[in-house]
Amino acid sequence: MSAGVLTAALVIGAAAGFRAVFPGTAAKERGGQAVSQPAASEPVNWGLSFQQEGKRPAGNADPDELKTYNAFYCGSEKKKILYLTFDAGYENGYMEEILDVLQKEDVSAAFFVVGTYIRENPELIRRMEREGHIVGNHTMSHPDMSAIADKEAFAEELRQVEDLYKEATGKAMKKFYRPPQGKFSFTNLKQADELGYTTVFWSLAYVDWYADQQPTREEALEKLLPRTHNGAVILLHSTSKTNARILQELITRWKEEEYQFASLEKLGM
Repeated sequence: MSAGVLTAALVIGAAAGFRAVFPGTAAKERGGQAVSQPAASEPVNWGLSFQQEGKRPAGNADPDELKTYNAFYCGSEKKKILYLTFDAGYENGYMEEILDVLQKEDVSAAFFVVGTYIRENPELIRRMEREGHIVGNHTMSHPDMSAIADKEAFAEELRQVEDLYKEATGKAMKKFYRPPQGKFSFTNLKQADELGYTTVFWSLAYVDWYADQQPTREEALEKLLPRTHNGAVILLHSTSKTNARILQELITRWKEEEYQFASLEKLGM
């Protein structure tokens, strides 16, 4: 499975095509404009619009509506808390370095992994679990989950990862789910909730997944630091050489700004 298939289509920023969408029966207004809602099964690409530095971006689904499906893209705007998450579609040689930094800084994170990652890297999965990190479900085969209408087929994509995690660690997987490529439908969110999952999007990310086009340290810091905000759910890719190299500096800078780090288990509190 290629890196492009696993990590393409991260939709961020106020780019063309951003559209706020809400489930429900009546049209809503946002920014003075009427917003149409999709049908429950209509595919949606997760997207963000950063309107002010240091403030929570607008997502293309309302946080209160998401919460009714046990889904989140950010925490409280009133608390200087960050939720650090990584997506891991394959092992690119940087996970040990990332885990070393997190251990040194006493920061817990969440790693959303696909099934093949667990199968091929059980020792790393066991280390994540042993050191207090959440290992989240990023599906077995990284499909467009919004295209899966059948409830059982949707559940099977998650169940296979749970089984591999149990086999690797001897423990049940904590039920946190991130849709591959940020593609979802509100039917998906309902299905995940019924399976006991919390769906986790993100409110801070940048283009970091192209192995042969890695951003420089300066480019990465310029994208991430000014947009850091209270309650941010930060998405970084563990395949990124740049992320591994700047993680220590990022955590140090965030701590200097008096941010604290929390587990996703506290996200909805």
